[in-house]
Amino acid sequence: MKFGIIIFPGTWSDRDTFKALSNVMDYDSNFVWHNERNIDDYDCIVIPGGFSYGDYLRCGAIAKFSPIMDSVKQHAKKGKPVIGICNGFQILCESGLLPGALVANQSMQFKCEWVNLKIENRKSIFTNKIKLTQNILKIPISHGEGNYIVEKDTLKSIKDNNQIIFKYSDKYGKVTDASNPNGSIDNIAGITNKKGNIMGMMPHPEKAAELILGSKDGRLIFQSLVGNYL
Repeated sequence: MKFGIIIFPGTWSDRDTFKALSNVMDYDSNFVWHNERNIDDYDCIVIPGGFSYGDYLRCGAIAKFSPIMDSVKQHAKKGKPVIGICNGFQILCESGLLPGALVANQSMQFKCEWVNLKIENRKSIFTNKIKLTQNILKIPISHGEGNYIVEKDTLKSIKDNNQIIFKYSDKYGKVTDASNPNGSIDNIAGITNKKGNIMGMMPHPEKAAELILGSKDGRLIFQSLVGNYL
């Protein structure tokens, strides 16, 4: 599987993502500048974290107009996988590829810490190859606007369609207010589209790819995806 890592002005997790995919997991990956339009060579597109265009107006509000995003939409329309991490999640929501929006953390503070993620959807291509004995992933967050909001009717829809893939929990998998770092509705940390090929999450799996960093649970998400295409 070949990964394309999109770089917008202000993106800063692109190199971490490249290192995790190419150096740690030995997957083929390349950087893709936001002005490019041809991404046909890539099997999966990753929109990494950062502050695209300085987060002016809103997080992801300007990035959605970049030329590359029309190509990302066509890529997704073909059923090919797309992963949005942190700012990438925000961009996917702003672009209409995922429902809801990300707003300022409830605490009004930037959060940079380890969190526990409970796997909510085991049928997703991003989780279905993870061992059933592993229900919790330890992955860090780094954001000021990670508070996921969504209208009541849409929330019901994403629940009914099993689109919630990760929730913030304690280390035992209990979903609590105390384990919610940003105030996200229903402790939502990651969702997919109805088709299941687009996934957005606020935590950074690329920053949890090596044990020396504190966890290698982030690998499991990418490995599950690749396992579905072998």
